[in-house]
Amino acid sequence: MTSPSVTATKPQAAAVPAAPLALSTPAHDAGLLLLRVVLGLTMAGHGTQKLFGWFGGGGISGTGQFFTASGYPSGDAMAVLAGLTETLGGLGLVLGLLTPLAGAAVVGTMINAIAVHGAGSFFAPKGIEYELLLTVGAAALALTGPGRYAADRFLPVLRSHRLAHGALAVALGVIVAGALLLVRN
Repeated sequence: MTSPSVTATKPQAAAVPAAPLALSTPAHDAGLLLLRVVLGLTMAGHGTQKLFGWFGGGGISGTGQFFTASGYPSGDAMAVLAGLTETLGGLGLVLGLLTPLAGAAVVGTMINAIAVHGAGSFFAPKGIEYELLLTVGAAALALTGPGRYAADRFLPVLRSHRLAHGALAVALGVIVAGALLLVRN
């Protein structure tokens, strides 16, 4: 017999603490790697078109003529600048090396590409959808960081990605792009 002061209670299930959100999972890192490689190789390919005439590109001379016709001073110098920015920025993304700066380089280049191409429509063939997608993808990589499968893991300053690094780098890319657009006729 039990005393009236003792009541039978049903055992309560122990509260399971919510697992913290993992900042980096293998799936997350693999997705960032895929984005970096495809976007980076695409940009590096465009850069080598400008620098070396590879993949049907105009080389420095042909690309320089395009830049001059688009209102930029010193077309050949702009071709070299754009080619190096696209090639090195693209390879930086592929390797995950200095990712915020590599992303910013692509952002700045693509802002100029959008300005030259014009915003007459959104969809191809005369639209800016392709350029915009590359711009936003590069900005996203600069802001999120490259993931675990990247050379940045070996650089003390970038080992643990900070949003501030990405935001400052993207702002730098936008400012430099704006400055280049100001010298354009």
